[in-house]
Amino acid sequence: MNDMAASFTYSPLLVALSVVVAIQASYVGLRLALFIPGAFAIGRRLLIAGSAVTLAVGIWSMHFIGMLALRTPMSIDYAVLPTLLSFLVCMLMTGVAIYIASLRSQRLLIVAAVLMGLGIATMHYVGMIAVHSAVHMTHDPLYVLASVVIAIAASGLALWLAFSADRRPPLFLCALALGCAVSGMHYTAMAGTEFHMLAASQATTASIMSSDVLAIVVSIVACSISAIFMLALVPVEVKNARDDAKWKSAVGGSEDPNGADSAHHGAIEGEVSAEIGEMASVAEFAAGDLLPIERHGNRLHIALNEIVSVHANAHYTYIFNGRDDLFCPLSITEIEMRVPKPAFFRTHRSYIVNFNYVIRVKKSGDAAIVELDTPIRRTAPVSRARVAALRQELASFKAPAE
Repeated sequence: MNDMAASFTYSPLLVALSVVVAIQASYVGLRLALFIPGAFAIGRRLLIAGSAVTLAVGIWSMHFIGMLALRTPMSIDYAVLPTLLSFLVCMLMTGVAIYIASLRSQRLLIVAAVLMGLGIATMHYVGMIAVHSAVHMTHDPLYVLASVVIAIAASGLALWLAFSADRRPPLFLCALALGCAVSGMHYTAMAGTEFHMLAASQATTASIMSSDVLAIVVSIVACSISAIFMLALVPVEVKNARDDAKWKSAVGGSEDPNGADSAHHGAIEGEVSAEIGEMASVAEFAAGDLLPIERHGNRLHIALNEIVSVHANAHYTYIFNGRDDLFCPLSITEIEMRVPKPAFFRTHRSYIVNFNYVIRVKKSGDAAIVELDTPIRRTAPVSRARVAALRQELASFKAPAE
């Protein structure tokens, strides 16, 4: 065997392309992941799957383009089975890591960082098995350890910035950290890899498609997959002026600093009163301190003090009890009229939270989010027009009784 350790170089353009693909996929994957805590049922599962697939495709594509960037005097063929296995391992471990990180627990965040880092490293070394038919490789143990540490540390930084930092930086910086984690791990590992030609691989054969063209095709496919998931899964909140007007009339607030909405206040207030009268006539369950729910096809009731939050998702309403999202046949407006004040507060046209479980309120752009203290960590959005009222009501509720 001839030592090829010093004989391979890189194409700078393909190296840059591999880093860009990793950052782009990281951005889309993390953006999808940020919606997981507020999603329910099938939407939650789709977001987890979309985030995992997007990240896995981006990580795998970065690795593959990085390998195509190699310039060697021999041809390298990739075995299909190890290549496919490396992708599946990466997708599984990344998906589990993203889900764990979305629970917003500091302890679980460490577990998520380790899982994601190990997933990236495992993907790399399993993928490298695919080239053993063409070359024999040896890996420097110190570089192997360094590559794993880089993957875990940078993955942890990206997940912490995205899910747990008190003031999350722009998402692009989080994606930049994760993209650099993937790229840094790959090229660190390659720096400790030595290639030895096998007897059958001495001659260089021409491939049907050049490595440059193949790298461009892979990057386009990876970016297209990310774009599809982005367009299909990112929730689009439709402005509901009627609901916001009712809310503003109920709390006495207005988004217009000049009081432009005050002319409609009386009419809206009458509309709210009429709606309350309609709800009072609806036939309901007997117990006033219970709400009806459905679980595994069975009709049950939940005590009000067990309700952590309420979320309206399209035409359905879910009650979160700290562990599970339970279907409720009532509308969120009906639930709002039945839960006691001031313990429950409507933070958003689609959310109600129980102040007993609120840890803190964090600024999020022009609005805010509420963090809830439950076994499965959950957040709820706060509309911009309701942030001030929320802080005031929460302060009064948390204040010790005199």
